[in-house]
Amino acid sequence: MQFLNFKEGQFINFLAYRRIATIISAILLLAGIGSVTVQKGLKYGIDFRGGTNVQIKFESQPNLDQLRNLFAERGMQNVVLQTFGDIIDMEILLGLPIDSPLGTGENLTRELGNILLNQHPKLEIRRIESIGPKVGDELKISAVQAILIALGLVLLYITIRFQWRQGVSAIIALVHDVLIIVGIFSILDKEFTLTVVAALLTVVGYSLNDTIVVFDRIRENVGKYRKKSPEETINLSITETLSRTLITSGTTLLVVLALFILGGEIIHDFSFALLLGVLVGTYSSIYVASPVSLFLTKLVPASGTSTAAS
Repeated sequence: MQFLNFKEGQFINFLAYRRIATIISAILLLAGIGSVTVQKGLKYGIDFRGGTNVQIKFESQPNLDQLRNLFAERGMQNVVLQTFGDIIDMEILLGLPIDSPLGTGENLTRELGNILLNQHPKLEIRRIESIGPKVGDELKISAVQAILIALGLVLLYITIRFQWRQGVSAIIALVHDVLIIVGIFSILDKEFTLTVVAALLTVVGYSLNDTIVVFDRIRENVGKYRKKSPEETINLSITETLSRTLITSGTTLLVVLALFILGGEIIHDFSFALLLGVLVGTYSSIYVASPVSLFLTKLVPASGTSTAAS
């Protein structure tokens, strides 16, 4: 389906803005790295840091600031409190660190009652979920391994289907996407959980698909327009796939935006990561993967050819 009509051979000069795109990417990457460095790491959720999550339902809408003060009075300033589900559900999610003085099991239930029942006599503890520190560390390692394995398989696939230059370009674009999303999560002080890792792996697949479409069109146009320069071939290929990119990204963005707005607290961070991924992934296919492929081809030309992708 085409809604952007160009005469054959006409194109938008995307690569003319690659230096500006490089500056934008560098600012986002450095800001994210700076945030992680200043905060001495990511704000890990209970999946990775270990601890206890308690889902509590109240009879009336609880005031989170008042609840924080109740715990602070007992020397627990590092608890995490957030609304859970819709506001009308009147539920909160209480996150306790591993070394919480409230303990676990029946002791935890009893101590929570001592803290909350005076002001909230009718509350219901609906769920208690505990993860030990060892399990949290194992999940961190598994999450990193999952992302690295995905990137390794991508490199292998792109290298077989195209050339190693395109494989390296795709990996750089995917790493760029992942680092920017992680950096934004750090800047916004959002928790990094297993659901966010799942979103990152989804983003890797989405961004890769868009990059492959562009690379495939570049390969076709290399043989079709042999007199064009590598820059012209890449610009033409991106222009020819632009309608498909905008339609795919636009429809995906609408679905993810609906999840972000209406999906509730439990998938809020997941949908937010996907929302960022769709935007950054579309951008990187045009302004990261393609320019890097052009740079590598000029740096190490393929034998017998001077084209951007063959």
